[in-house]
Amino acid sequence: MRATDEKRQNPEYFSPVYEMALKQFNRAAEKLELDPNLIERIKTPDRCLVVSLPVLMDDGKVRTFHGYRVQHNDALGPGKGGIRYHPNVNLGEVAALAMWMTWKGGLMGIPLGGAKGGVACDPKKLSEHELERLTRRYTHAISPLIGPEIDVPAPDVGTNAQTMAWIMDTYCMQTGFHTTGVVTGKPPIMGGSLGREEATGMGVVFTIQEAAKKINLSIEGATVAVQGFGNVGYQSARILQQKGAKVVAVSNSMGGVYNKNGLRVQALRKYAEGNRDLANFPGAEKITNQELLALECDILIPAALENQVTRENADKVKCKIYAEGANGPTTPDADEILTNKGIFMIPDILCNSGGVVVSYFEWVQDLQNFFWEVDEINRRMENIIKRAFLDTCDLEIQRKVGMRTAALMLGVKRVAEGMRVRGLYP
Repeated sequence: MRATDEKRQNPEYFSPVYEMALKQFNRAAEKLELDPNLIERIKTPDRCLVVSLPVLMDDGKVRTFHGYRVQHNDALGPGKGGIRYHPNVNLGEVAALAMWMTWKGGLMGIPLGGAKGGVACDPKKLSEHELERLTRRYTHAISPLIGPEIDVPAPDVGTNAQTMAWIMDTYCMQTGFHTTGVVTGKPPIMGGSLGREEATGMGVVFTIQEAAKKINLSIEGATVAVQGFGNVGYQSARILQQKGAKVVAVSNSMGGVYNKNGLRVQALRKYAEGNRDLANFPGAEKITNQELLALECDILIPAALENQVTRENADKVKCKIYAEGANGPTTPDADEILTNKGIFMIPDILCNSGGVVVSYFEWVQDLQNFFWEVDEINRRMENIIKRAFLDTCDLEIQRKVGMRTAALMLGVKRVAEGMRVRGLYP
């Protein structure tokens, strides 16, 4: 089905990001030769909730925000997906992210479906009290659709462990009993898992290490550029630096810094906590996000937002390994350009899957009320991600479809099989 037909049928959540997610799915479904009836079922979100959130601000005024929760597919298990606070959040973006979460769970072989949520706001312009009131109001609004056996949120862009603690507390107040498994990414004191904060970045590093083996690249001494200095970008840079890599460039939404001899990642992180404009960080020169993406380096990690590498700038990318720490940073047109340049691409549903894997572990620990040591968590995560990486590489070699389509084929196939076996009700 053409994109114009899709948009005509589903105007309420159609957006450029959702269109990109559909293009990726349609290509994988075509290669899998899926039943057309199953395709129609699998690509459409199960539920889309849009909520109005009136919040009392610190100045005494009431401001109304808009929030979303999309459950794309629950064939393999309860919904799983983060909550994003960002000015550009909309229903189409959330629907696309929920779809990618579905394929990610299938690729990792874990019993969770795909979901996502968000609120259109700028968390940097809200006080902590305003963020808490907004979070609690949002939790109240989506509470009929979440729960340990229904849909389990987690942190995403603009949210963190404190946000999850507020969600859990609000949910418990409404249900009347203590429920740790309603969210993941919580503080450990509230049933959060050890290793969850660094899990996504560590998963990025695990996939980069495997990719480096494939192209005979040594991590020690390899040059790294990271776009996006939130949790994923920082943790990826920090861990790679610990392993001997040289992090030469880092950026956030305001721009970035470059030093050919390497940046002090942890010092830069501490600096960024008090000053989001990284330009004056000592011992580095200013660089724009577009300049960072065009740097000659061994490893490039886009860990910011969607649609960062497009047809217009993909030809300028000059790395050996392209590791998608963010969801959807590369458009389909750019995919083809990067592949033709011989760049080893690690697609998002594989590269940044460490977060959902350890979220799965946290959910399991909460249900059992029995918690694991961090070494066991990291070992289990590494085994799952390495297996998924090798399965993706094997399929890519067999079918010659590129790493993204190979990863999607594995994820989509498992979800489709789950739907086929369960059948259609009624």
